[in-house]
Parts: sequence; structure tokens; C-alpha cells
Amino acid sequence: MARDEPTKHKSYQLALKLIRVAKALQQEHREFVLSRQVLRSGTSIGANVEEATAAQSKKDFIAKMAIASKEARETHYWLRLLRDSGYLDQKQANELIADCSELIRLLTAIVKTAQSNN
Repeated sequence: MARDEPTKHKSYQLALKLIRVAKALQQEHREFVLSRQVLRSGTSIGANVEEATAAQSKKDFIAKMAIASKEARETHYWLRLLRDSGYLDQKQANELIADCSELIRLLTAIVKTAQSNN
């Protein structure tokens, strides 16, 4: 589906940024719990989008995209927590949160559209 391509690209780019953030948090702040959480949920978004593109059915596609949406929301939470706890500076955190919010909007639209066409 053509709408998946921007979502694949954006989720992959966010995952790359989060890998760098997690690495910095672990090396500079010796912070391992939150960094692993944001890394796990943030990289899971793109993995589920990729899986959705190879879905065996419409139902499978919707389920994978819905999981990606949930993971994006979880990532949004961890990023806010990292920002508000002072582990990430405001500017960097807000940019990542904006990227994540955009993915949430895209994924929500994809799921709703797919469900209404079902």
C-alpha cells in the first residue's frame, strides 16, 4: 500500500535516532532502564510496519499496524519521561516527540482507513 512507504521511512528514521539516544544515555548518564524501554518500543514501531507490509490478510495488516501505533504511543510516553526527568534536553526531546507524534497520526489514519474499507 502506497501510504505505507512514508510510514516505513519515518519509523526507520525514528528508530535510528533512538538508537543514538539510547547509546548516549547509557554511555554518558549510565542510564539503562529508560534507555532500553524507549529503544525497545521505538524500534518495534518500524518492525511492525514492515511486518504489516507482508500481511497475509487485511485483518493481519490492521493488527500489525495497530501494534505499531501502540508502540508509537509507548515511545511517546518514554520520550516525555526522559525529557521531564532531565535525561534528554528539551530541544532534542521535543524533536523526537514531534517525530513520534507524526507517526502516531499516520498509523492511526492507516488503521482507521483500513478498518473502514473492511
